Amino acid sequence: MPDINAPQALRFEHHHGSMTGLGTPTPRLSWQVAQAPEGYRQTRYQLELTRGAETEVFETESADQVLVPWPAAPLKSREAATVRVRVAGPTGGAARGTAADASNSPAADASPSVAGSDGVSWSEWSEPATVEAGLLDPADWTARFVSPREIGAFGGPAPILTGALGLSGDVVKARLYITAHGLYEATINGHRVGDEVLTPGWTAYQHRLRYQTYDVTDLVTPGENRVEINLGNGWWRGYLGFRNQHSLYGDRLAALAQLEVETADGRVHTLATDGSWTAREGVIVVDDIYNGQRVDLGRELGAESPVDVIDADLSLLVAPDGPPVRVTDVLPAVEVFKSPSGKTLVDFGQNVVGWVRLRVRGGQKGNKVVIRHAEVLEDGELGVRPLRTARATDEWILDGREEVVLEPNFTFHGFRYAEVTGVDGLEAADVEAVVVGSDLRRTGWFESDHELLNRFHENVVWGMRGNFVDVPTDCPQRDERLGWTGDIQVFSPTASFLFDSAGFLTNWLADLAAEQQKDGSVPYVVPDVLRQPGPATAAWGDAATIVPWVIYQRTGDRGILERQLPSMRAWVDKMAALAGPGLLWAGGFQFGDWLDPTAPPADPFRAKADPDVIATAHLARSAEVVAQAALAVGDGDVAREYGDLAGRVRAAFAREYVTDGGRVLSDAPTAYALALQWALLPTEDQRKQAGQRLADLVRVAGFRISTGFVGTPLMTDALADAGEPELAYRLLLQTGVPSWLYPVTMGATTVWERWDSMLPDGSINPGEMTSFNHYALGAVADWLHRRVAGLAPAEPGYRSIEVRPLPTGQLTRAAARHLTPYGEASVAWTRDGGELSLTVVVPVGASATVHVPGSDEPITVAHGRHEWTVQDPYGQESARPAEPSIRQLMDHKPSWDKVVALAAEAGVATDEADLAERLERYLGAPATELAGAATAHGFIPGGDQLAARLQTLLSSENR
Repeated sequence: MPDINAPQALRFEHHHGSMTGLGTPTPRLSWQVAQAPEGYRQTRYQLELTRGAETEVFETESADQVLVPWPAAPLKSREAATVRVRVAGPTGGAARGTAADASNSPAADASPSVAGSDGVSWSEWSEPATVEAGLLDPADWTARFVSPREIGAFGGPAPILTGALGLSGDVVKARLYITAHGLYEATINGHRVGDEVLTPGWTAYQHRLRYQTYDVTDLVTPGENRVEINLGNGWWRGYLGFRNQHSLYGDRLAALAQLEVETADGRVHTLATDGSWTAREGVIVVDDIYNGQRVDLGRELGAESPVDVIDADLSLLVAPDGPPVRVTDVLPAVEVFKSPSGKTLVDFGQNVVGWVRLRVRGGQKGNKVVIRHAEVLEDGELGVRPLRTARATDEWILDGREEVVLEPNFTFHGFRYAEVTGVDGLEAADVEAVVVGSDLRRTGWFESDHELLNRFHENVVWGMRGNFVDVPTDCPQRDERLGWTGDIQVFSPTASFLFDSAGFLTNWLADLAAEQQKDGSVPYVVPDVLRQPGPATAAWGDAATIVPWVIYQRTGDRGILERQLPSMRAWVDKMAALAGPGLLWAGGFQFGDWLDPTAPPADPFRAKADPDVIATAHLARSAEVVAQAALAVGDGDVAREYGDLAGRVRAAFAREYVTDGGRVLSDAPTAYALALQWALLPTEDQRKQAGQRLADLVRVAGFRISTGFVGTPLMTDALADAGEPELAYRLLLQTGVPSWLYPVTMGATTVWERWDSMLPDGSINPGEMTSFNHYALGAVADWLHRRVAGLAPAEPGYRSIEVRPLPTGQLTRAAARHLTPYGEASVAWTRDGGELSLTVVVPVGASATVHVPGSDEPITVAHGRHEWTVQDPYGQESARPAEPSIRQLMDHKPSWDKVVALAAEAGVATDEADLAERLERYLGAPATELAGAATAHGFIPGGDQLAARLQTLLSSENR
């Protein structure tokens, strides 16, 4: 039997590889097997744990390899364990070893694929990975928060705290445990600690404050060791939100640090922040996340002054669940040029989040260098109106050095363009964009033969990179940058495919549960800086139920459901209370289908979909999710309770909002998409009629999008499931405004907040909210992965994969690949020469159910590469009916495009959408009546000319 590859990619919880400073004493473990022989399936595994001088091996009979329980005694604070794993499965043949081979000395390396007498074959041991616990109990901290006493007031220079530790003897091990009220950047003996930025990050500080653990063994030396902590305002004390508020969490900056050093003689030496530390002013004169940073490089450091010990609850300290914020990329300048007003502008070619790094040579002492940031240009100048009150400006006063590199550390900006003043003869080689964000591992990719669609998908990726800066923000540039719950609720499936965002989102969900009000209300933003009483609005509050469910579906993490289930239930109970005995959530404040493109720019609340329909639909959906979550964690009573509630809400919805003929109140695309996708229509006939009505609404919108945040993620699924996949593709691939691809045609490199954040004439949308970097409307990328390419989880964690591609005549190929918890899975299909080829790769430990296009029966396959070639169902272009209805003419894109051109030439309609809207009441009429329908039977000029040209067109095509 061929060898089973040694397990790889060991993970502790949602951390990859070795981990220092873990916050749980019993971390769950996961691993992958890259290759295994055909027919292999894991039946057992061994975990080897080495703690100090002791090594133990634990064997478990199980097929599980994702988030398996910690097998040993819990780790203690600061304790480390080195872990190896090996797996076994049936040999499929004669045994090739002895029983001793399967239980050899745990410290020794096993022979590859050793077969035991019990009929299983063991892999080699994995490479070791080490996990080290952080400080798990408040009593582990001898340090206390310290704050400058005489300096460091809001609006003043950033303070630096200093402490020193003298050592004798060689250093064996050193750890720095540190956090702050505000942002911190620490050095030891002048060397920066770690590579993380914007630490300790942003959490609901009054409930949870993260601390970081650094291995600083290489920075500590015998003799005196000087620790300096530079503090910035950050989210703690800087401006936050759109109400011109600051100091929302406190008015004093403070640091908590504990340096523990073990020397060769076995002693542990500790330097902890206390009243003996000192404070002084540094060169950072002003720092703010929204407004930027001002640095005076020639400024003399202030005199040392005392600190105060601050009373703080150390039980709020938590270790990170996910990766930190780091510099993740550096982009060179694409062009340096002059604006019409003579300003020096830099184009980085990509809308990014971070800051500008600028090299200045020969600057005179006292000269000022200023960098302003913006996402777009308007009339050739920086388009700063979308920033609202955020200055997004960094300034430096030079100290006369011959060469200096300038970059901030306590701020970040969203920008593609920068305006630089104070530097003569700026060259592109001297300036670059430093990209920052949570250091998430990329796990998902998509490509097709459609260049605009590929660029759109890349825009979704960049939008996520820019807005996943410790919390999932709505935008990264203006005076907001808040963790809006509605945005991540709709985007979480896409996020979970593109990047390993499980740890990132579990941290955010812990904040959500902590911020949730006693009555179950969920804040509009998390962390909650708006602090509204009783916030409860559909789709936004539903992040409490949907996001943990998505994490479970995509990672198999049942623990997140167990942890969040009380929060999930509380939100549904709140919705049900608001709905009352009739189970119809009606009245009160709702965001509704936010930013529906038909709403006026200045009034995004005026979406077409009735907010009561949206609210009640979400109550049904979230109740069903809670029922499923309870079932997953083994709580049958709760599952039945909420399953029954979901059924009763669906019945109430149908009675109140749905006609016998399948019309849904407000007759809006979003209302139909919700009703269809969330099983809110009780009869087959209602579902059929609603699907047809949704398709007609897409047609009369000129195949342009007409939904906001709520409806957009559901539209393509709803159309495809209603038997209209080609309409879904027409919607997806539309380039007119509003559409997903319109911004791409306008040069967008991220997803916009509004469908038309920039108008076709190049001017910025006049609405007050106009961001060029939002991810919510990019939620359709999940459909690209699941349906266009056809790669979706069938069981939690992709243990079983559903491959159900949806080919179209509008694409010749599409592919997606995803690094699942079990390894890489991929699906690719290609149409060529009358044949459709499908290739599927399934990782070891998973299986797949494959729906081959054109085949009635699905095929179940195990791990490995699988290929099929079938007749291309789109090998020939569909013919237009000889005597089409207007609806059929619209569905035949080549004919419809010609009709639109004829209508424009005749002056009847300005564009496709204008013409389509005129035809709404005539879709079933013969195409020969189109001219009369479009001109209101002669009341609008141009009918005769259009009728004649249309007759010629129809006659020629019929021949």
